[in-house]
Amino acid sequence: MTKHDLETTGPRADRPKRRRFTAEYKLQILQGYDTAPKGEKGAILRREGLYDSSIQLWRKQRNDGALKNLDRTKNTADSEHTGRSSARARSSSRDNGWAAVASSRP
Repeated sequence: MTKHDLETTGPRADRPKRRRFTAEYKLQILQGYDTAPKGEKGAILRREGLYDSSIQLWRKQRNDGALKNLDRTKNTADSEHTGRSSARARSSSRDNGWAAVASSRP
């Protein structure tokens, strides 16, 4: 979140902010949910303010391996991807003459 997201002024200040969950939290909740007796699962959802659909999604992410790499930072993957895409954008702009058109505008 940025400072702008936390400001309490403006037309949308009264709207709730979307919650974001770490992979560690998701795994912790999944473990507790999966080991809970049948009658206790709803209590976990109510206590955490979650829906069953979140559990189903997180379980799928866990099974697909998306929650395994907790120590890997997102910035590393993003910077590699950004570097490739920006290089691709530069080469395509040279190919179609866009850079020349953009630089000639006042």
